[in-house]
Amino acid sequence: MVTCQAQECGPRLTNPLLVTLYLTEEQVAELLTPADAVDAIERCFERMARGAVENRPRYRLRLEHGALAVMAATDLELGYAGAKVYSGFQTGARFVVLLFRTALPELVAVIDADKLGQLRTGAASAVAAKHLARSGASSLGVIGCGWQAESQVACIRAAVPGIERVVAYCRTEATLREFCERNDTEPGESHRDPAQCDIVVTVTGSPDPVLRGEWLNPGALVCAVGANDGKRRELDNVVLERASFVCCDSLENARLESGDLIEPVEGGTLDWLEVHELQEVVAGENPGRQSDDDIVVFKSNGLAAWDVAAAARVVELAR
Repeated sequence: MVTCQAQECGPRLTNPLLVTLYLTEEQVAELLTPADAVDAIERCFERMARGAVENRPRYRLRLEHGALAVMAATDLELGYAGAKVYSGFQTGARFVVLLFRTALPELVAVIDADKLGQLRTGAASAVAAKHLARSGASSLGVIGCGWQAESQVACIRAAVPGIERVVAYCRTEATLREFCERNDTEPGESHRDPAQCDIVVTVTGSPDPVLRGEWLNPGALVCAVGANDGKRRELDNVVLERASFVCCDSLENARLESGDLIEPVEGGTLDWLEVHELQEVVAGENPGRQSDDDIVVFKSNGLAAWDVAAAARVVELAR
């Protein structure tokens, strides 16, 4: 059963359509599948390309030994607006999405959003893989074996049915073994093993590059997911030097948070004029990949628009 609670603001709301849903982490996990998430985020990119979405980058406020992050978006075509707020500490984090109507003063849902965020992040990489992976891509490599890595595997498998082999690597042997057992993947012996797959995902907390461009095979798609801080990088400069096409989720966000792009631009390896947005490819405005031998990079930071789109899908499924 979905938990509901009525909200009051001024006069009592008697219309049952204005009852606010409260969805727990467990309910989100039960309702939202990787395939649902991929569909919701792909449609979000399409609306972004049509100009129906307004997105505000994340900002952070200091807490005692942690930070409070806030990010918000409106999606007029979808009919929803929302904000994700989360507090993060070394010991963990707590996430929530507040979902509003765009045409009414209605708080539609309050959603615990750790699982939601995990799935929408994996779904964004999956959309990139669907549109930018080389034809016939059959292997996926994942560097990093944490919480976010699981949805990367699940969502990319949902979006690219031809994936036959998944190779994972992280430095902690026990974590790697457990991840591979849980997600039906094979363990790599070093970073180089997943780096030689058709699709390569970096999803780590490392402050320094974990992927070297010299390891990549021609035709690789790189989805860099882990670093959303201007001072952290997962990719070395050679990855960008070899890339024929570079895109991100949002140029505005990338200029603030993508150390993987900021430092190469500052050092002259890359120019912001060479960085596109994934929505251009999804909408058919830019072909992205020109040949099966092109190396392509997608830098993901995470958008509030994705949270709104995923939250709207969960509410639709719950109702």
